[in-house]
Amino acid sequence: MVDIEKAVLTLLKESADKLKEYFAFKDSPEITLDIPKQSSFGDLASNIALQIGHRIRHPAKEIAHIMVDQIKLRIKNPPYCAIIKNCEVGAPGFINFFLKGECLYHVLARIKKEAGNFGRNEIGCGIKTNIEFVSANPTGPLTIAHGRQAAFGDSLANILKFSGFKVYKEYYLNDEGRQINLLGASIRARYLELINEKTEFPQDGYRGEYVKDIAGIIKKRNGARKAHAPLSFFSDYGYKVILKDIKRDLIAFGVKFNTWFSQRKLTKGGNVKKALSILDKNGHTYMHEGALWLKSSAFGDEKDRVIIKSDKAFTYLGPDIAYHMDKYKRGFTRLINTWGPDHHGYIPRIKAAITGLGLDADALSVLIIQLVTLYRGKTPIPMSTRAGSFITLKEVMDEIGRDCARYFFLRRKRDSHLDFDLELAKKQTLDNPVYYIQYAHARISSIIKHAGDTMKIGADAGHIDLMPLKTKEEFNILRMLRQFPFAVRSSAEGYEPYRMVSYLEELAKSFHSFYSKHRVVSQEDLALTRARLLLVDCIRIVIANGLRLLGVSAPTQM
Repeated sequence: MVDIEKAVLTLLKESADKLKEYFAFKDSPEITLDIPKQSSFGDLASNIALQIGHRIRHPAKEIAHIMVDQIKLRIKNPPYCAIIKNCEVGAPGFINFFLKGECLYHVLARIKKEAGNFGRNEIGCGIKTNIEFVSANPTGPLTIAHGRQAAFGDSLANILKFSGFKVYKEYYLNDEGRQINLLGASIRARYLELINEKTEFPQDGYRGEYVKDIAGIIKKRNGARKAHAPLSFFSDYGYKVILKDIKRDLIAFGVKFNTWFSQRKLTKGGNVKKALSILDKNGHTYMHEGALWLKSSAFGDEKDRVIIKSDKAFTYLGPDIAYHMDKYKRGFTRLINTWGPDHHGYIPRIKAAITGLGLDADALSVLIIQLVTLYRGKTPIPMSTRAGSFITLKEVMDEIGRDCARYFFLRRKRDSHLDFDLELAKKQTLDNPVYYIQYAHARISSIIKHAGDTMKIGADAGHIDLMPLKTKEEFNILRMLRQFPFAVRSSAEGYEPYRMVSYLEELAKSFHSFYSKHRVVSQEDLALTRARLLLVDCIRIVIANGLRLLGVSAPTQM
């Protein structure tokens, strides 16, 4: 079996090497292959001509034409003549390859052989990667915004693991400071109300019903005995109750973390002081008006930032600097943080601090996850976290289930605002995209189950005659199946699980289109039946692999 991608890469490399006879450059850029967005542009494409053109300052299209002329001479001969139908130049200088339909058959044997590992790659090279996500302050239940971050972070971690990265999932607990104290003050105020003690609710306190519930638990267990308890009692009690609920909801959502990293332990261990002493030793901090400042403007930030205020209290920046330094100390060479849109301006200052510590700031990627608006049909659901009026992740899961919740949170690119329609997510029809994909998997499972033992396809599919697969819909599916490894790799390289979502929807669409026009099982044509059973079974395998990366189940019946 000819390795199609390897063969195409060989053609491109040999052609690029010959260019050195025409142009004065030494080393060729790395050659990569992609799947064109439109089938009219071919089955495989490379931007090598654009890279070389940029390097030697020569029109990319002219370079592409030179390379394609050379390649066309080669593809007339074995082994290339068996797999490549044509090679063309596309705008603005891409080299597009069109494969022969028959060579697409090879992907089916590969899928059956690799099964659950089909699509796996090793681009990560075992790089030790820390992905920190959700990290919601333990001052209230997880909201839908946290749900989107949880679905995104966990799916990205799955994709990176499948791509050869050594991934550790981490939740950073901001378990000390003003917000925790404010939580305690809010719970104490509600508790005092319950025992008929006069009190004032904190102006910026947490007003959700969960605060009243926690206060009610304290009253039920202690009566009025905690009326004069210190603020720390209420803060610690509330924090522990909320953290327990957060962990419960995340497990129910299919998210398990390797590490729950406590800011409180970080501070008590003297790590913040150690980090600041390094910054001071490197000349990147200074005192002004009683406060300690980071010279972040020297590293591209719009202005310098306060680390320790004049009242000796830390800003968020102080512990965050120490936390990131600790990640490097633990041996992580790639750091991924997922933050909400209100943290966009925080990126330059944390990177400035990392650089000031003498560490590699380029190892850190901060991914901004935009917010979510919930709808019921066309009606938006109003929410206000400050007023305590919001929809929790648990409520969404209870209403539509984990699979639908995870999938719908992933249906837009991370930097796009997400409109989440609860009514659509609840539908058990093909209008619901996750149902559409799962139904394809379940339908294929049913087809194979009822095909009978004589029609079952084993792991060794090389003996099956695939020439009966000739329709446009069948070749479209074959092309889609070949694209799965590219979709996995693209999702990993771009840190974007949405690309996997988009791929699965297209694959399911291809299957449903095929199934509406063609019978899979035909007693009159057993050769065609066996070929089509293998085809749909490979669709089933790929759908299951893709859904597993998204943390969504692949049911065998619906």
